Amino acid sequence: MILLDRPYISDFLLETIQQNNIRVLETPLSTSLLPNNDTLLVSNDKAISLITNQQELLYTNSENAIGWISENLKNTNLPQHIELFKNKEKFRTLISTLFPNFYYRKVAFNALGNLNIDTLPMPFVIKPNVGFFSMGVHTIKTKDDWENALTALQLEMKSANDIYPVQVMDATEFIIESYVEGQEYAIDCYFNAQGKPVLLNILEHQFSSDDDVSDRLYFTSINIIKKLKEKVLQFLTRLNALAGLTHFPLHIEMRIDNDGVIIPIEGNPMRFGGWCTTADLAYHAYGFNPYLYYFKQQAPDWDTIVKRKDDAAYSVIILNNATGLEARQIKAFNYDKLLSCFEHPIELRKIDYTQFPLFGFLFTKTSNHNFKELDNILLSDLREFVVAK
Repeated sequence: MILLDRPYISDFLLETIQQNNIRVLETPLSTSLLPNNDTLLVSNDKAISLITNQQELLYTNSENAIGWISENLKNTNLPQHIELFKNKEKFRTLISTLFPNFYYRKVAFNALGNLNIDTLPMPFVIKPNVGFFSMGVHTIKTKDDWENALTALQLEMKSANDIYPVQVMDATEFIIESYVEGQEYAIDCYFNAQGKPVLLNILEHQFSSDDDVSDRLYFTSINIIKKLKEKVLQFLTRLNALAGLTHFPLHIEMRIDNDGVIIPIEGNPMRFGGWCTTADLAYHAYGFNPYLYYFKQQAPDWDTIVKRKDDAAYSVIILNNATGLEARQIKAFNYDKLLSCFEHPIELRKIDYTQFPLFGFLFTKTSNHNFKELDNILLSDLREFVVAK
């Protein structure tokens, strides 16, 4: 069963639901998205019964649905397992035996200004204890960074609270934690009935600089899968020895430090990458449907996939508004000009930038010799595509 919720449901996910008769919780939103599909829609009471009695696997495309799970599935272990990941302090405590030297500390938002920064181990990262989409995340390497972050957070948290419910973004508490050097990756996976991890995608998360914390560019490739599959599965096995998850989808971000050690950054429960991005990208890149694989409890045949002669990178580019302009100052975004910058655009998803601080998502395929196009979009503030008022 799927809990559909805003902010975004992809056509690919809707087609998967309809073509495979996957049941969906009946809400005004799902009813409008699935007209003439009454047999797929399940009432609130029936959904609670089916999930509580383990007759249905559960997936949600959006963390906005976490509130429904917390309220209606108290007789299952799902609320507790979700809390392990949504609450970053609890997540750090869960894995503290794996990383005994990793520093973390929870601080109330209204107490941040009173902290003595000299007592904190720089460099460090500060972020909402319950957060999403890199909102409110800052890397602190100097006292000036700290002062700038305190100023920025006042505006960022007001904006975030206007967009997301408190279960997704809670500005009342922050976590300060060690900064991890190394390449960052995003993982889509699920834990099956036996608690065994099933890997569905590995994406490299590229940044424009050491100070960048944005979500502009993620890409996957056969070479990335080859290099990291076994290492990631070993880590996920160790993680679940502590968490005890079964029938549980997870999107987790991690870094591999200079010693080759995987250190998780954060986990996002009950879903794959937000806004229907990374799971849909896996279909474009590797030809399998991660949503179906979860519901059918199947695993990709990675041994066959990695033998394919394909050295391309398959990317999802998040067109966050980095222009320095507010939405009210923007007349239009030139999507045609954007598409002309890429050799093989796969799919463009336009987003209303007056409602969300982004212009859309672009899925692309990039040849091994043409990574310059990805470097360019990573470094761009997107002003070149904007028509100002």
